[in-house]
Amino acid sequence: MTEKFEQVYARALADPQGFWAEAAEAIEWDRKWDVVLDADDAPFYRWFTGGMLNTCHNALDRHVENGRADQAALIHDSPVTDSVTSFTYRQLRDEVALFAGALAARGVRKGERVIIYMPMVPEAAIAMLACARLGAVHSVVFGGFAANELAVRIDDCAPRVIVSASCGIEGMRVIAYKPLLDEAIELAAHKPESCIILQRPEERATLVAGRDTDWREAVSAAKPHDCVPVAATDPLYILYTSGTTGQPKGVVRDNGGHAVALNWTMKNIYGVEPGEAYWAASDVGWVVGHSYIVYGPLLHGNTSILYEGKPVGTPDAGAFWRVISEHRVAAMFTAPTAFRAIKRDDPQGARIADYDLSNFRTLFLAGERTDPDTLHWAEDKLGVPVIDHWWQTETGWSICANCIGIEQLPVKEGSPSKPVPGMEVHAVDENCQQVKPGDIGALVIKLPLPPGTFPSLWNGRERFIEAYLEEFPGYYKTADAGYIDADGYVYVMSRTDDIINVAGHRLSTGAMEEVLAEHADVAECAVIGVEDKLKGQLPLGFLVLNAGVTRDHGAIVEDVVAMVRERIGPVAAFKTATVVTALPKTRSGKILRGTMQKIADGEEYKVPATIDDPVVLDEITKSLRAIGYAKTSGEQG
Repeated sequence: MTEKFEQVYARALADPQGFWAEAAEAIEWDRKWDVVLDADDAPFYRWFTGGMLNTCHNALDRHVENGRADQAALIHDSPVTDSVTSFTYRQLRDEVALFAGALAARGVRKGERVIIYMPMVPEAAIAMLACARLGAVHSVVFGGFAANELAVRIDDCAPRVIVSASCGIEGMRVIAYKPLLDEAIELAAHKPESCIILQRPEERATLVAGRDTDWREAVSAAKPHDCVPVAATDPLYILYTSGTTGQPKGVVRDNGGHAVALNWTMKNIYGVEPGEAYWAASDVGWVVGHSYIVYGPLLHGNTSILYEGKPVGTPDAGAFWRVISEHRVAAMFTAPTAFRAIKRDDPQGARIADYDLSNFRTLFLAGERTDPDTLHWAEDKLGVPVIDHWWQTETGWSICANCIGIEQLPVKEGSPSKPVPGMEVHAVDENCQQVKPGDIGALVIKLPLPPGTFPSLWNGRERFIEAYLEEFPGYYKTADAGYIDADGYVYVMSRTDDIINVAGHRLSTGAMEEVLAEHADVAECAVIGVEDKLKGQLPLGFLVLNAGVTRDHGAIVEDVVAMVRERIGPVAAFKTATVVTALPKTRSGKILRGTMQKIADGEEYKVPATIDDPVVLDEITKSLRAIGYAKTSGEQG
């Protein structure tokens, strides 16, 4: 049944050079590579050494030249501004070439860095592609990030130019970006030479004379710029991810391996053909936005949707179904938390019937573990395959996925399926020995990683080894914990620091969350480990209830405690849960379990710059105090 997938997977591991050289033939090269996989500087492996290409040419110009000039390349759908704007491949190429000219006029050349601090507007994608056109290195920082966090990134990558906007719109809130940008530049030791500011009608920004230029004025004075060939091993972008020391890690992506891998994934993992509409409901500030709003779909000749809105509230729980219907989306990629929000507001999925979803074939979920309840709800209501897949900022694309473009495997709830071709995943103990099937261990990937993953960190070769390679020699440390079953399916249970130790028993908070999510009244949940003098740690649950639930909260808590006792056993010592109206999350939908744990244990903590709504932490603190936790004052460190 799975012979075809198994054959492809085995070939990718047995002959990675031949496998990826074949995939690379789908990309246009200015000069072919000398070596497919260069191990001369291991563990800093490089792909397609000696090759020359331009990523922007492959994403835009070659499609214009090969018959897709009038096909929609990018559709900006913005319910918050009540507008839809579409760009053909020709129109997008022309806009990008002009903005590349505007950047070049400000001294941006191959290898120069440009920070992009933008909301979900077409100009964000245009700026990214314009940097790629010049061979410049872009670093997108999530629009609205705190000034001090932006300042750290300015100092680390030293941009010549910063591209920003006057404001972003989060739901119904207008957030002024320019004051944050000005403060960040004031805080930073490195000063950019120029800033280009997109003025939005919702909030006009004051420009600094001699440094800032209005986007439209910059473009009107520019001349189109051609694509600049770069080495396959030259950096395309830097994307910062949180570091354990508080210093962000600048994940680097190269040009050659990135273009080859992402183009390959569109057909083989996501099962879409060139010309079809593909929608990643994420943000350009995150890796998903880089890989699957901007680069992947355009490299493959798809129509990509850039959505400025929310799954609920813009205007309601039918927002996603409208976008899928209006733009004839074939495949969608979003976070499980988005579907939990839709399920909470529309538990019966009644809004789905209002829209024609006949073109919609597949839903992909990633970003957090997909609990079985959310998986089944989406399957039942949409009637299409729901594919959980697992990947990270560092990998840039899937580690594990059900590769429906090769062969759709049976779905196992709770698992993102098997490792994709090129990824050899193992579960190991602290001595780097493989554990038995079904036993929890650290999930690691055998080196070398395939193309499209990160070759290193920006200005951080030693940190790269220390953070990812040192603990498990010969492997990349994912920092996720889980197990692999007898059939080779991987189960990602939690981050390694979410494995809690209850009286000597190593237990996964993710397994407990699966049980809690099955309760009919629970829309969303989280479990953390809190300090206990007797047992070391005890699990503590947080429950967000479905809209309209009127049952006594105490009775619901009793239910879930009994469910965990029945499913996992008394060994879990799960005795306490509390009902809250919302869970604190990053803007990409990840639940801030570590911050919640610090609050519960009375430790000082820092409010993460990525938090979606800081007010939620206040409610969490009050709820914890009501049940006897978070007794110290001065929570924010």
